[in-house]
Amino acid sequence: MKQQWQLLPQAPDEYMSACGVPSVIAQLLYNRGVKPDEAELFLAADQRLEGNPFLFPDMSQAVSRIYKALLSGEKIAIYGDFDVDGVTATAALVEGLSWLGAKVIPHIADRFCEGRGLQLPAIEELCSQGVSLLITVDCGIGNLVETKQAQEMGIDVIITDHHIPSATLPQAIAVIDSKRSDSRYPYPDLAGVGVAFKVLQALFHEDGRKKELAKLLDLVALGTVTDLVPLIGENRYLVREGLKVLNNTHRIGLQEMIKLARLEPGSLDTEHISWTLGPRLNAAGRVGRASNSYQLLATHSTEEAHRLAVELGEMNTERQQLTNEVLSKTKERLVHKASFPLLIEGDESYPIGVIGLVAGKLVDEFHKPSIILSLGPDVCRGSCRSIPEFNIVSALEKCRDLLHGFGGHPLAAGFTLTRENLARLEERLMSLAVSELSHLDLRAELAIDAEVALSAFAGDTFNLIQKLSPFGKGNPQPVFLSRQVEVTECRSFGNQGKHLELKLRQGDITWRAVDFASQKTREEVTSHIDIVYSIEKSSWGGEEVLRLNLRDFAPSQPR
Repeated sequence: MKQQWQLLPQAPDEYMSACGVPSVIAQLLYNRGVKPDEAELFLAADQRLEGNPFLFPDMSQAVSRIYKALLSGEKIAIYGDFDVDGVTATAALVEGLSWLGAKVIPHIADRFCEGRGLQLPAIEELCSQGVSLLITVDCGIGNLVETKQAQEMGIDVIITDHHIPSATLPQAIAVIDSKRSDSRYPYPDLAGVGVAFKVLQALFHEDGRKKELAKLLDLVALGTVTDLVPLIGENRYLVREGLKVLNNTHRIGLQEMIKLARLEPGSLDTEHISWTLGPRLNAAGRVGRASNSYQLLATHSTEEAHRLAVELGEMNTERQQLTNEVLSKTKERLVHKASFPLLIEGDESYPIGVIGLVAGKLVDEFHKPSIILSLGPDVCRGSCRSIPEFNIVSALEKCRDLLHGFGGHPLAAGFTLTRENLARLEERLMSLAVSELSHLDLRAELAIDAEVALSAFAGDTFNLIQKLSPFGKGNPQPVFLSRQVEVTECRSFGNQGKHLELKLRQGDITWRAVDFASQKTREEVTSHIDIVYSIEKSSWGGEEVLRLNLRDFAPSQPR
């Protein structure tokens, strides 16, 4: 097996009885670290999970400065990152401030011309437009120099971000960051759009229109899910409520996108955000201008909404094609490096907008830290994706002397460096990977919530499982193991017959199952198999039915 099956420990009997829920639900809660006295709130995911925005450091200063700008009619710029989190955070803050009568100018960073974070040319352009207050969203925490430059131009800066700050904070009017070490806010894992939403809650806390903020939760759900922050704590409430708004969204741009993607309003969940809506919104920042995604979220023109939705769909197709082309070329070049613990490859032709996606696909396939570079004549940009066993940011920190700059998280990061330093960087990173990984069995682990018989899902069990939603990072869709399942039918389908559809029987229970994930062939299917799967709804003959979505399978061993 390419994946190591990891059956999670069974919950103690006292835990199962203390939760007061059916045993399969109690096991799922135990696996997610939910204490018995927290079970009711986790399943309810209601307003009790909301944190007080004034527990953020500097929130009062931010509110005071924004109200000063509102009263004096100052121009306020909202400066957002080019991914979905930054775009949705910008749209939410612009819309919320406009309700208060603000003069707001949105600025979405350009991946190709500007890069991430605050950039001096953009600040100078905003200054020329008369901006005197700049509010960042999903960026800025590391821009100490640029923040100071803005202040010297006469622009006050409020930082709102969710990335880990360094020991020194920007010298801004306020620094609102859920990960500040001195923060008393109970939920540090908000996305950038979540932090922006808390700023709006603070601004509206004594305003009679506070309930109007719920209209922005579709944006919060889009940014939170797409940015892969853990769907625990307050994020559960924000996304659950946000999905309700998204399924009945008033934004004509989203309506057009949903229609063109052939999705059904009323049934959208986190999977539709992760696999369909999020990638389309992100595509603009990867192969075009992220400001197009912002405009789709903000437009009130039906014609513009349709045009932008079509354009984003076309950009997403282009993004997919570019990703596949670069991935194919990269894998060909990596053949002779297959035994190395770290994969690194670059080329002048690799588009900056897809190198991170390619690195991620390599990690998914080979379970090794992967770095893809777009090589320029003088400066190279690299995008890294990693595995839990190798902290890529820590590794880059040990190469700081070779880099222009770097940043990110333990599992995902980016950097720039001069081309003359590239060989030394590869040598040093490879040495670190050999030291930390060469003694390990580098195979991905497939976490399994429980081993059950197929009969366990009779009755209302599926609906009970859905009470754990929304599913995502930190709260994955439940995965089960059933052994000695008989295969009564099997056929290949899809592009080049890469997928499998099976009919499975255990005792007097029969299920339909599909296999999109394992990449195993029909010839590998034996008469009896052990299956790892999740349960999902699908359409069959115009009706909704349940089926098994196989994650992996293996021949059953004789008992």
